[in-house]
Amino acid sequence: MMAAMAAVGVATTAGCGSSGSSGGTPALGAAPVTKFDLASGCYVLQVDGQYVQRDGTAYLAVGDDATTAERFHMRAANLGRYLFYAVDETLMTASGSSVSATTDPADGSDWTFDGDQGRFTASTLGQSLAADDDGLLVLADTPATLRFEPTTGCTEYPEMPVGIDGPTFTGPAVGQPVLGFAEVHAHMGMGSELSDGSEDVGPSAGGVLYGQAINRFGAPAALDNCVLMHGPNGTLSAENILLDGDPLQTHDTQGWPSFIDWPKQDSFLHQQMYYRWVERAYKAGLRVMVVHGTTIEALCNLAKATYGDKTAECEDMITGTQQVEFLYDVQDYVDAQWGGPGEGWFRIVGSPVEARQEIANGNLAVIPGLEFSNLFHCRVTFNPDGSENSDCTRDDIDREIDEAWELGVRQVFPFHDVDSALGGTGIFSSVLNYVGFTDTRGFWKTYDCPDGGEGETYFYDAGAELESGAITQFNDPVTQLIMDLAQGQLPVYPPGRQCNARTVTELGEYAIEQIMKKGFVLDIDHAELLSKQYMLDKGAELDPPYPMVSGHGGHGGISNDQATQIIRQGGIIYPALPHGRDFVDFLAKLKPIWEASGTSRPFAVGYGADANGLRTLPQSRGASAEPIVYPFTLFQGEGWGPQFAEAGIAPLQVDLLSIPGGKQWVMDEEGMSHYGLVADIVEGIRLEGGEEAITALYNSAEAYLQLWEQTEAAAASARAQADRH
Repeated sequence: MMAAMAAVGVATTAGCGSSGSSGGTPALGAAPVTKFDLASGCYVLQVDGQYVQRDGTAYLAVGDDATTAERFHMRAANLGRYLFYAVDETLMTASGSSVSATTDPADGSDWTFDGDQGRFTASTLGQSLAADDDGLLVLADTPATLRFEPTTGCTEYPEMPVGIDGPTFTGPAVGQPVLGFAEVHAHMGMGSELSDGSEDVGPSAGGVLYGQAINRFGAPAALDNCVLMHGPNGTLSAENILLDGDPLQTHDTQGWPSFIDWPKQDSFLHQQMYYRWVERAYKAGLRVMVVHGTTIEALCNLAKATYGDKTAECEDMITGTQQVEFLYDVQDYVDAQWGGPGEGWFRIVGSPVEARQEIANGNLAVIPGLEFSNLFHCRVTFNPDGSENSDCTRDDIDREIDEAWELGVRQVFPFHDVDSALGGTGIFSSVLNYVGFTDTRGFWKTYDCPDGGEGETYFYDAGAELESGAITQFNDPVTQLIMDLAQGQLPVYPPGRQCNARTVTELGEYAIEQIMKKGFVLDIDHAELLSKQYMLDKGAELDPPYPMVSGHGGHGGISNDQATQIIRQGGIIYPALPHGRDFVDFLAKLKPIWEASGTSRPFAVGYGADANGLRTLPQSRGASAEPIVYPFTLFQGEGWGPQFAEAGIAPLQVDLLSIPGGKQWVMDEEGMSHYGLVADIVEGIRLEGGEEAITALYNSAEAYLQLWEQTEAAAASARAQADRH
């Protein structure tokens, strides 16, 4: 791993706080006062008053001269935890009672700090850093006193570049409309380990998606070789077996720093939301991001039964909430890089008031959500006699709603890819019929979608053409598992688009009522066509109406009438993130709906990229498109309206995202390989749609916040209505 670090040819720091991965660290000459001030600084170390020098791989606290002392770049592993990274790219690491310089990081490289006023102690592996009678650094029960003196000439710890120089904009003041764009459907919690690597929490979604959003040892560890998960040449990847249907497909497993075959625009099962990639999008103007804990319990169980992690947690509600809990780890980790608690740009918020305050401070407002089928543990099992068993009750729903709210969840999907005790899924893929069967023991019952499910009456097509032959997309052992469970009895459907005959159940009606009374933002994607109408009409009964989000493609279908109702009732329709040309096409499609709704809100379109959501990201715009030329400028020039200058927003230069000595990502050649290329998507939108498209995009964060504020008002109306009855 560290050999890969060395291959990058990292720069040397000019002084404390010069790291591109850090924000609020002290300037050269300012000694750290708190343990959080150490982040990304360059220091020499004194242990009990003596400067620490290297002696081979050992460290000796025997020096009186700072110029001969070992220089350390202090890389934050998390809040109050650090790596000592030396000029020769080694790490101060403990093993047993000894302390030495090593090339590969280990648990003993992760030091927890305590103390204040510039006097600190450090511990790892249950003991403290100390010096013996000869000055040799060791682990012992009694800690030494550490002091750090700022210096120059450190080697910066290897990290993913952001490629945007300078700070992003702050403001506007609370009470003014927000300028920025909204991501309403992301999955930053998906990964191969739901911690910074210091704990063994386990993977998300059956252990099939490789890579982490954060890691205490940085990008070289978070995005390392995927061979242990996906096998030699990627041949054991569940992506091949469960999704692509091609078990012979291979990929180069090497990650950092060369990234030969991943992440890619069309690769489902590699990390797409490393935190530095999100930071690049944030610098480009991302100000609202909804991050859903997600999974498909049935798919997870299939992965476990075949090539996934046999120990992975698969239950929807458990793994989904684990991903939300992980977001707080991400927040702490970003805070650590930027100088301490509350100092980072990644801020989890619980209300639109909090969101507006964080955005005014120049930060990204992060809203946790839940997207999976068995919400509130409401799993259903269909019996051969036509009856069904539910795994939840009304009391369970009430308890789970309170627990999710307490955790910080503020947006939910009542329905997802598999039928549940709350109702049916919105059909869009034949494959999910078979995946769902392994969980529910029932295939879909359907009806012909109204008006054929497509055409001029639909904003998003409804249903799908279902064929028994769809199971051939699976290859053994998955096919055999499904065939065994079905006892060879596969469903046969009429021609044409089929919609799900299972809509909102009585238990589902209760859940939706309680969700509205609590005040969760409601996303109606994945609901069956008639279930969408039920929720819209239920929302219309309140004053103000309960607004709805369609945030990533309307799975299951949305008619033009429903789209108009969504906008009229204060909702939003944002597409699954398209490239610039398709974004402009979406604007043209939505604008007449927006106008027909009668809303007075400024036209706004954000996106729901669904990154890490087992789907492809945007392709390139094609050879005929005007190319993106690097570096390009944000917030100033052609296509950037006067609102940016009027808000005092300074232009930012965006460089081609590249790792020195490693990979570079060219949007026009390979599409959006990961979330870091959102900034490049913005430039494509400017090239294709000019000022109108940019304005609609940068209106989208404000539109979401207004929807959230209306949600709170509608929830109060729902509670008052319930009290009257």
